[in-house]
Amino acid sequence: MSDTAAFLTEALGIEPRDAALYERARTHGSRGGDSYERLEFLGDRVLGLLVSEWLYERFPDEPEGKLSRRYNALVARETCAEVGRAIGLPPHIRLGKQAREDLANLSENVIGDVVEALLGAVYLEHGLDAARAIVRKHWSPFLDVQKRAPVHPKSALQELAAARNLGVPVYEMLARFGPHHAPRFRVKVSLGRHGEAEAEGDNKQEAETAAAAMLVERLS
Repeated sequence: MSDTAAFLTEALGIEPRDAALYERARTHGSRGGDSYERLEFLGDRVLGLLVSEWLYERFPDEPEGKLSRRYNALVARETCAEVGRAIGLPPHIRLGKQAREDLANLSENVIGDVVEALLGAVYLEHGLDAARAIVRKHWSPFLDVQKRAPVHPKSALQELAAARNLGVPVYEMLARFGPHHAPRFRVKVSLGRHGEAEAEGDNKQEAETAAAAMLVERLS
């Protein structure tokens, strides 16, 4: 058994049969040729379905709004990346030379994408039950700590601003920098004279979320 096959068997609890499928799931576009993008598209939908099903079963009395907040936290790129790091995925991501030198395998976006691509591969080869077992095992630590449905930082900032009559949060992208395959974004959120915060992320949404969380903390 190859090192990668052994890793997948130990980390995901499945024995890969089609080596090419899992090789594609681990391949970043910087290598040229087939990459994980199509499998990531599929895996994203598989993850969404399985998390929705899980939340529907586990919280039978919660309304749609609270379920949606739990869902958004569990399928977030940050959570997928945490899962990937927990199973030791980064060294197994296949990168082009420049991306490897730039440590793209440590990028939250890349790790999260490969986790979803691997879920897509598992679904294709082993079916929904195998994918469900992986999700419920590796995402359970994140669900177990949700004593109540989390509020997204941008929603929390908007609610706080409305409650105090501080106006509407305004988001401004200050910069995009870094290599093309692993860009970084810097964003500012402001409430006029009431306060502002800046933060960075692997994408614009992540940077906005981090900035909103920072400003909520300051205002609280």
